[in-house]
Amino acid sequence: MAETQSQGTPTLFSPYKMGKFNLSHRVVLAPMTRCRALNGIPRPALAEYYTQRSTPGGFLITEGTSVSDTAAGFPHVPGIYNEEQVGAWKKIVDAVHAKGSLIFCQLWHVGRASHSVYQPGGAAPISSSNKPISNRWRILMPDATYGIYPKPRALDVSEIEVVVEHYGKAAFNAIRAGFDGVEIHGAHGYLIDQFLKDGINDRIDEYGGSLANRCKFLMQIVRAVAEAIGADRVAIRISPAIDHLGAIDSNPLKLGLAVIEKLNEFQLQFGSKLAYLHVTQPRYHAYGQTEQGKHGNEDEEAYLMRTLKRSYDGTFMCSGGFTRELGMQAVAEGDADLVSYGRLFISNPDLVLRLKVNAPLNRYIRKTFYTQDPVVGYTDYPFLVIQSRL
Repeated sequence: MAETQSQGTPTLFSPYKMGKFNLSHRVVLAPMTRCRALNGIPRPALAEYYTQRSTPGGFLITEGTSVSDTAAGFPHVPGIYNEEQVGAWKKIVDAVHAKGSLIFCQLWHVGRASHSVYQPGGAAPISSSNKPISNRWRILMPDATYGIYPKPRALDVSEIEVVVEHYGKAAFNAIRAGFDGVEIHGAHGYLIDQFLKDGINDRIDEYGGSLANRCKFLMQIVRAVAEAIGADRVAIRISPAIDHLGAIDSNPLKLGLAVIEKLNEFQLQFGSKLAYLHVTQPRYHAYGQTEQGKHGNEDEEAYLMRTLKRSYDGTFMCSGGFTRELGMQAVAEGDADLVSYGRLFISNPDLVLRLKVNAPLNRYIRKTFYTQDPVVGYTDYPFLVIQSRL
């Protein structure tokens, strides 16, 4: 494994070698949609946002970034599929690198978690299935109201090949923009997860039914992206136990292990390790829906995550409702190599320092998560002021 500590118990602040990348600590900025890329183009505000959260030897993952013009399901999310977007991202990546951080671009397609207002020509969103997301969930519309998810259109097999190509091209564009690598978003009820989960995927062709068939789309994307930029620059995020947007599976542990088996096989065949596997804790859903949600059975969650961690041959990152204490525990007990933080990083641009010195944290303001203001709720959270002793 890639542990750099020669002795002692590792902490969140121990260095770590993630494949070819040397990290000075294990606190990672999780990918989070923020809706500040007006008309799909990253703006200067994004450069300030990401550089505020950059540290020497730190690691950032961008918000979900659309791989094509059919991929968006939120207003004003960035893309990485045309030249203007590549040029805009390059300025942001250069600024992050100047602060000494590494940064990966998260490649995203929301699939059925979209609406005709986000689709070219007002078309139906695409998915593995024709089944819509239930009315339990609502989609954020461009006018800041919430609407009902429409019925999607199941992709034909020939169309799936085109979507796979979009991921490969987006990954190539990300490297052209200067990114150190990419994370394939295969979690949280979005397009790849819609193929993985048997609660959504009702196909009767080569992409449905068995676990091997349901993993096929993801693995085709992994191969296309690895062939485009090299496997050591590719990461994958999955959430087998998360039912966000109705993404339910009958056996989350079995699904997670099946994906990991395919990834381990791919690494052997390709002759190179992937950068990391990023898995969301089951408690993510409770914390994600309320300010003070309660997560489920801790023993069951721990068993699932530890089983996945011990099965994967490579760097393992966890996310989902982590505090300082939970993050320290996960690293110390070998349950995670890296821990990504989301909402706490929104309101604490200097989260790494605050966690290190165990300082109080700013509270986040949920109502500003998805607004388009380039400052308020985005780059205006205060930094820690440390009083020097006379």
